[in-house]
Amino acid sequence: MKTSNPNAALTTVADPSSEVAIVVARARDAQRQIDNYTQEQVDELVLAVGWSIVKNREALARLAVDEGGFGNYESKVLKIRNRVIGTIADMSGQRTVGVVEELPERGIVKIAKPVGVIAALIPTTGPDATPPVNALAALKARNAIVIAPHPRTARTSALAVELMRKGCEEVGAPADLIQIIERPSIAKTGELMKQADLIVATGGEAMVKAAYSSGTPAYGVGVGNSVHVVDDSADLDDAAATIARGKVFDFATSCLADNSVVADVSIYSSLVDKLVARGGYVLTSTEKERLSRVMWPQPGQHIPSLDVIAKSASHIAGLADIELPEGRTFLIVEEDGVGPSHPFSGEKLSVVLALYRYGAGLIDDAIDLVNAITGYQGLGHTCGIHTANDAHVEALAMRTRTARVMVNQDLNEGAGSPRNGMPYTLSLSCGTWGGNVTTENVNVRHFMNITWVSRLVNPKGTPPTDEALFASHWAKHGK
Repeated sequence: MKTSNPNAALTTVADPSSEVAIVVARARDAQRQIDNYTQEQVDELVLAVGWSIVKNREALARLAVDEGGFGNYESKVLKIRNRVIGTIADMSGQRTVGVVEELPERGIVKIAKPVGVIAALIPTTGPDATPPVNALAALKARNAIVIAPHPRTARTSALAVELMRKGCEEVGAPADLIQIIERPSIAKTGELMKQADLIVATGGEAMVKAAYSSGTPAYGVGVGNSVHVVDDSADLDDAAATIARGKVFDFATSCLADNSVVADVSIYSSLVDKLVARGGYVLTSTEKERLSRVMWPQPGQHIPSLDVIAKSASHIAGLADIELPEGRTFLIVEEDGVGPSHPFSGEKLSVVLALYRYGAGLIDDAIDLVNAITGYQGLGHTCGIHTANDAHVEALAMRTRTARVMVNQDLNEGAGSPRNGMPYTLSLSCGTWGGNVTTENVNVRHFMNITWVSRLVNPKGTPPTDEALFASHWAKHGK
């Protein structure tokens, strides 16, 4: 099989439905060829595809920056490697073929089976790492996958697909396990969503809503707007280092990158000093106003201008006529309000950080601020806290509507890290709070159908007595 331009035969097909049908048919045929793969064959395939990406990560990162203009080369090289390596390591030893779990005490055996053909919708800010992370999970569960790239960064996603197809061929697997919609359009993506068996939609709110409206089962993500609490017991050096690192990595293309920091007033000034020492620049009120007009030039606009998304601090400062001192890598705006009239309280998709303060020792006030900020944008996504106080962690986790609460970490680690047990992903769901079906990091376990085999554990089928079930209720309320 040849990996170059696998869809060359489609150039004469004008109808989007027919064109997509050809791609999906090839995917189904390829998937059937690996349906009976052993676990060993599956794992060999995953390693081959992953290595093909990792060894070519520099070319992929360069094209992503050159084509899309988002983020920076050095970060992307690291991101591609870390996401791919982390995903493979995360799945290592995980059974996805045949019996995957046994619960003898309940008489249950679980058997994994493929979903079929997965449609993966790729955001313009993640054309490089998102396709392989999705594809590796799909292949681990013996599925085929069709990538629907964003038109702005289609060549980058196409290169990722080409590299992965070569990995398939290297171990004798059909290259059509991984395909891409060429010359992408809304119509073609819509058709793919209708014809696939499952959708994973990583991207903007409109994309996720379209996936949910397609009639095909779908995993989507929610709006990012991560908030980081720093309390009076925090290690401020570590807090400043992780916040700065998360804010500048790949110029904040990740939805997990800190958007706002909520700091105890007693340590606020010290934290600001440490953030400045890590490359931050605190804007004056005049500079803040100029930056606001640049980031949201249209009245009522809630999504930042493309001119600032995932761009360097110097580039953004230049647009806002801000004289940025040398060595400053992210911008800090002090904020005291939330909502449409305070746009910096929303998702900024840039190296711009909003900084709030709350009353000394009043963790309840911090939680109220987190809920207000995520209630405006980012409900269900992620928050974090730097603290030595476990009671504060518990309070934040119990009382915020967020799917992830990251403790003493870079918030980007919410997508998986060697330092924690979070599943590796680039699709971070936000539960019903964010309009999603799950709160989990979408990973390989979401790409399998599970058959439950049930055997008798109580042959006589004797149900519990009323007395055994309702005694405590009767004692308190009577019969």
